Amino acid sequence: MERLWAPWRMVYIRSVDEEDGCLFCRKAEETPSEENLVLHRGEHTLTLMNLYPYNSGHLMVAPRLHVADLEALPEDVVLALMKETQRAIRILKAEMHPHGFNVGLNLGRVAGAGVDKHLHLHIVPRWSGDSNFMPVIGDVKVIPEALVETYHRLRPHFEDPGE
Repeated sequence: MERLWAPWRMVYIRSVDEEDGCLFCRKAEETPSEENLVLHRGEHTLTLMNLYPYNSGHLMVAPRLHVADLEALPEDVVLALMKETQRAIRILKAEMHPHGFNVGLNLGRVAGAGVDKHLHLHIVPRWSGDSNFMPVIGDVKVIPEALVETYHRLRPHFEDPGE
């Protein structure tokens, strides 16, 4: 396997377990900006871009309530989480025109959750051909648009109150 050096990732790797408090709880109190990648703060939910996306437009929707287990969420928060997910998908369809989506929860560290104490839903836009030879042969994923550019494309769509 060929190696791709990404020394900037070490900052993230070292900080994952050392962060002061919960990433999602902290971001839920911040004003949306390109620096924090927060797109929307609702009464019950937070929508933000993934700092380490699988594809351009990779979003996360989290409840503002600090909960790790899906079954622990109150019904009104579950409804708000799903409604905000629907809205995010509508916005991504209108602005980025993906051919499909992967939408899901990674519940628990062994299930792939990078932040396992605060559940969050991933929305990953997919396009025909976005899995090409680079990840298969080169073991490298190419993200074709800078995060800040994607943020500026999506943020205006999230300015209405939503949920």
